[in-house]
Amino acid sequence: MIVFVDESGFSQRPCRVATWAPKGQTPVIQYHFNWDHLSVIAGLTRWNCYFRMYQGAINRFLVVEFLKALVRAIKRPLLILWDSLPAHRSRVVRDYVDSLEGAVQLEFLPTYAPELNPVEYLWAWMKRHAMANFCPDTLEELTDMASRKLRSARRRPSIIAACWKQSALPL
Repeated sequence: MIVFVDESGFSQRPCRVATWAPKGQTPVIQYHFNWDHLSVIAGLTRWNCYFRMYQGAINRFLVVEFLKALVRAIKRPLLILWDSLPAHRSRVVRDYVDSLEGAVQLEFLPTYAPELNPVEYLWAWMKRHAMANFCPDTLEELTDMASRKLRSARRRPSIIAACWKQSALPL
């Protein structure tokens, strides 16, 4: 099973996009200027989306935790395609993958080629559509909304298909 993996982050500051308002009234988005953020790692297959959320940055140990969850969820040999993030190339990740004796294979995408990773289009959908102009008061509210939107994408095959269609990969 081919799984594309990528990480992204969300903060309490909204991704602002154009919106509607009554004529003559400029829309105002009020938000907390807060640096707290939520990190998300996701794996995208042709039919599904798998994700995990973490407060703070994603490190090599969290990458291994996510890979373990993928192995448990998919229960088939996996080909993981991802970028060259140092955490992806770490000894901890390589040792874990080696311990699986071929059940997981890793391949790295070319440097500076986000158009080859369909997960990038999932992040674009999340930020420009699903959570556009969303102004959470707390990190918990942000986590809840991001989780609900990613579960929504999982239930909508059209979103998953659009991510693949937008990527520069041959179908």
